[in-house]
Amino acid sequence: MRTLLLTRACTPLLALAACGAGEERTSASQPAAEANAAGLPQGGDPANLDPADFVEGIDNPYWPMAPGTRWVYRESDSEGTEQRVEVTVTEKTKEILGIEATVVHDIVTEDGKLVEDTFDWYAQDSDGNVWYLGEDTKEYENGKFVGTAGAWEAGVDGAEAGVIMPAHPEVGMAYRQEYYKGEAEDAGEILSLDEKAEVPYGSFSGVLMTRTSRRSSPTSWSTSSTPGASGPS
Repeated sequence: MRTLLLTRACTPLLALAACGAGEERTSASQPAAEANAAGLPQGGDPANLDPADFVEGIDNPYWPMAPGTRWVYRESDSEGTEQRVEVTVTEKTKEILGIEATVVHDIVTEDGKLVEDTFDWYAQDSDGNVWYLGEDTKEYENGKFVGTAGAWEAGVDGAEAGVIMPAHPEVGMAYRQEYYKGEAEDAGEILSLDEKAEVPYGSFSGVLMTRTSRRSSPTSWSTSSTPGASGPS
């Protein structure tokens, strides 16, 4: 999963992810009471999704995904490596666990060479939570295919869906973003709802800041500064 930072819609929508790449901690954040009350998934617990609870399309104001929407942005690491990321919400859907998921296509290149080609699957429930149902990802080195690490689909081989954006985010909310044991175990946490940010597209206030944590071993997690979800201006 590529969690995004820069503008994620035709209207000025923006978000921030917490800094601290490589920071280690011995356990995941304790789920906030708000997350539990909202029924947000935790750890490897079963999601028990009911297709009847899902709606057509995704219009969560913090992460809208209208078909045809396209974002292009750049991200860089501490060593100065820069990648170009192109994200397109397709007209296609994929049925997962009886749910019609929106197919989002991500293409990552570095110095013009393909690094990652991924189809992500998202769906929104009737409360407004945006669920992440899996990804079909292919990785490349020097333009050559090398593997599918991180690929997963909810309901297959024990993988469980997660939430990529709560319907009503509140500071302190913690929730599972994806779960495929040993391959994809990401957790999110809402840090702030009133950040400010300035990017080439414009200046924004009321920016949502999240933190994404990835399991790096059976007992530890790493906190990533990879871009996160989107928020309203």
